Amino acid sequence: MGQRMDSCSTVRTDLALEARESIEEKAQELHGVAVEERFDETGNVHITRVTVETKNGAKMLGKPKGVYITLEAPTMTEPEEDYHQEISTVLADELRGILPDPDREHSILVVGLGNREVTADSLGPNVVDNLLVNRHIVREYGKLAYNRSRMHQVSSLIPGVMAKTGMESAEIIRGVINETKPDTVIVIDALAARSTKRLNRTIQITNTGIHPGSGVGNHRNAITQESLHVPVLALGVPTVVDAATIVGDAMGERPVALKELNNMYVTTKDVDQQIQQISHILCDGINKALSGPEES
Repeated sequence: MGQRMDSCSTVRTDLALEARESIEEKAQELHGVAVEERFDETGNVHITRVTVETKNGAKMLGKPKGVYITLEAPTMTEPEEDYHQEISTVLADELRGILPDPDREHSILVVGLGNREVTADSLGPNVVDNLLVNRHIVREYGKLAYNRSRMHQVSSLIPGVMAKTGMESAEIIRGVINETKPDTVIVIDALAARSTKRLNRTIQITNTGIHPGSGVGNHRNAITQESLHVPVLALGVPTVVDAATIVGDAMGERPVALKELNNMYVTTKDVDQQIQQISHILCDGINKALSGPEES
């Protein structure tokens, strides 16, 4: 799980939107951060684009400089056989828009972070399981195998967890990058939220990369453009919330006595079904976004 907030808040969250809200709750001015909001009626999605423009803004928000796009879709957890095509279409548009030089053909490595055996942390592997990968086919038979003259080459990787591999995810990804030379890396990970209303209902896209495990206080090596020397986009959904948040919200305060609860995380009782549905929404959105640049 991804990045946590800096000292500006005692409640951990991976969402830049929630970090901004925390600053506003404290009535602090936030300079160097631009916010744009709009609503997509077709997909019933509220879209917030937070751009951290300065070092001061990054320090206040506890997030690196860059763009953070949040899609809030309250219906994302509701059962639907078509896995909410409208939401995946909105996701595809936003992901395509943040892709570096989107009109150029890319070689893209999609990485699914997380532990497949822990349901709330299995989002990344589940998304990659159903991803449309084509690098091997294009390299062997050319783009005409898909009846296309232009298209992205997509490959995927599920690096697993260090407890099983003995290696940091960043080390494995770096090794694959050195061999396959992708133009862009897209990392998918489960996130932590501070609000229960955003559990499994929010998608965050950012061009700042990710710090696996730090959302739940388990710091791992960063997976960023600085560490991998290739642009890194991160895509995630909050699947757990800090237990202290739930108790604190119920009490209307966060006393020191709740500090011990910061080591406990809570998810929904039907997380199995929700992860399955969300992973299909994300996979469909990524497949649409990476279907390739428009034919000229």
